Amino acid sequence: MQPIGLTLRFLSEFARVVWLTWPLLLSLGAMITALGQIVGRREGWRPFDSFYWSFVTGTTLGYGDLRPTHKSSRIIAIIIALIGLTFTGILIAIAVYSTTVAMHTYGLHG
Repeated sequence: MQPIGLTLRFLSEFARVVWLTWPLLLSLGAMITALGQIVGRREGWRPFDSFYWSFVTGTTLGYGDLRPTHKSSRIIAIIIALIGLTFTGILIAIAVYSTTVAMHTYGLHG
């Protein structure tokens, strides 16, 4: 088995499927950004802080350095987290698919 070949096949397939799904991924990222900006305006944050907060929330890291205080902002935070989970789930599904294709290419399927 050639580990470099397996890795290159995985990366090639991963890039191909990301390319096919980029409109969906871009749309989800844009929703996270737009909702974050809405929360930021409501909370009085700077635009970059709003962007940072929305992606920290979307990845469910939640550092806690910025926290929404308004009830409506907290509801939007839940929506951002759900969109972020969807975004992450799609990337994980693409990685699993790409791994499966790469392993089948090298006869490593079970």
